[in-house]
This record gives sequence, C-alpha cells and structure tokens, in this order.
Amino acid sequence: MGRPLPQAATSARLLTSTAEYALRALAELALSEPGHALRTVDLAAKTGVPEAYLAKILRRLVSHGVLRGTKGHGGGFVLARPARRIRFADVLEAVDSMPLANRCAFGRPRCSAANPCPLHPVWSTLKDSFLDWARTTTLADIAAGR
Repeated sequence: MGRPLPQAATSARLLTSTAEYALRALAELALSEPGHALRTVDLAAKTGVPEAYLAKILRRLVSHGVLRGTKGHGGGFVLARPARRIRFADVLEAVDSMPLANRCAFGRPRCSAANPCPLHPVWSTLKDSFLDWARTTTLADIAAGR
C-alpha cells in the first residue's frame, strides 16, 4: 500500500474546473425528471457554477450532441440521449478535458515505455485507470448512486 499523500497533494485536482462544472450540470439533468428542461440560471443555482461560465459549457455540450437546448418560454436544456448512453468520456471530450495520450507528466517532449521519464510508469497507470473510468461510467451511474 502506498504512503499517504502530503496535505498539499490532496488538494490537487484530477479534473479541470470546466470538466467538474460540466459533470455537475449533467448530474442535475440526469437526476431530474426525464424530458424536463432546466434553464441555465436554475442549473447554476443548483450546482454553484457561475451562470455565465455555465452557459458557455452548456453550449459546448449542445454542439457535441450531449445536450439539446431550446429557447424561449419553457426552454432550457435536456439530455440529448438517454443517460445510460452518455459516458463521462463524451463529456470530457466535449469540454477538451481528456488527458492527452502522449503528454509527459514530467514535461519531456519524448516519453514512452521505451524512453520513460521518472514518472512514466505511475503516470501511465493513473492515466489508464482514469480513461477506463471515463469510458465506462455514464450519467445513469449517477442516478443509480454508483
């Protein structure tokens, strides 16, 4: 078993703020009544995300086919497909937050199993686990409490 992380390391983020905000908003939509549109202002209030920032995120999710948006009275946002068919990877890709496959955690321009940096083995394991989680977890898992 690994050693506990120092206090400073425990506050590090695995996801960008944009990715966290997108997942918060989608969790609210996944938990809401199916087909019931939620307005940006209501999603912002429920998730604690600044409304202007959330509006930009929601537009990106619409353009990537994760959400449908309607304007006017009774308008708002709904999931574009069933929650079981929206993977976290779809969301992260829509907001450009998937880890880059070839990015070296040590900052080297060339890093691979054949030419590893000091962090390559553990970083690769973490990245692979994260990608597996993102590809297998759906919005339906939120509603199911998993």
